[in-house]
Amino acid sequence: MSGTLTVHHLNDSRSQRVLWLLEELELDYRIEHYQRDPDMTAPERLREIHPLGKSPVLTHDGRTIAETGAIIEYILSLKPDHGMLPPEGTPDYWQARHFLHYAEGSAMPPLFLMLVLGMIPDRAPFFVKPVLSAAMEKVEESYVAPEIAKHLDHWEHAIGTGGWFAGPNFSVADIMMSFPVEAAGKRFGYDARPKLRAFLTTIHERDAYRRALKRGGPYAYA
Repeated sequence: MSGTLTVHHLNDSRSQRVLWLLEELELDYRIEHYQRDPDMTAPERLREIHPLGKSPVLTHDGRTIAETGAIIEYILSLKPDHGMLPPEGTPDYWQARHFLHYAEGSAMPPLFLMLVLGMIPDRAPFFVKPVLSAAMEKVEESYVAPEIAKHLDHWEHAIGTGGWFAGPNFSVADIMMSFPVEAAGKRFGYDARPKLRAFLTTIHERDAYRRALKRGGPYAYA
């Protein structure tokens, strides 16, 4: 591998997964750290790296790659013997591919929507806060919470007897799913979902995960 991989890393964000994968593969990389603004958004200077101003972003050999799934695929391409996917063409392989894209495409939107609904009343004038709070709670109760519960059931049922999302062995699917599972666990807990609870315990004990935390800095979901 030529050149230095640089991860543009935002605290308490999805980019922690990129650091974790790099640690699992024992690839050399550097981190450019960014801190969230008081309103929890990414700082404006991230737009100097990519026009959307989001994290993670990876820069390498003159390339700028955004979106976690694309970054994960790019990193895997740098080490063909990565061993992070089940044998190609098997049901487990396609299960891993499903979660590689599902983690951002379907799992995160309802979790993000719940976060936004909770923020709206806080940013409104005081005289409309009660009305907005009631309206947002109604939307959450009638639509968002049932949608999230459906996803949590999918996750619980998808985890196999080995404790992983795509077959008997740890794979990139588990790295991609870590953030939605951590974020939802922080909000809802997993008292009634023992597989998800065990999954979090297991990944948090991995040496590579802990090394990534040490390099990435504070992370609210670990």
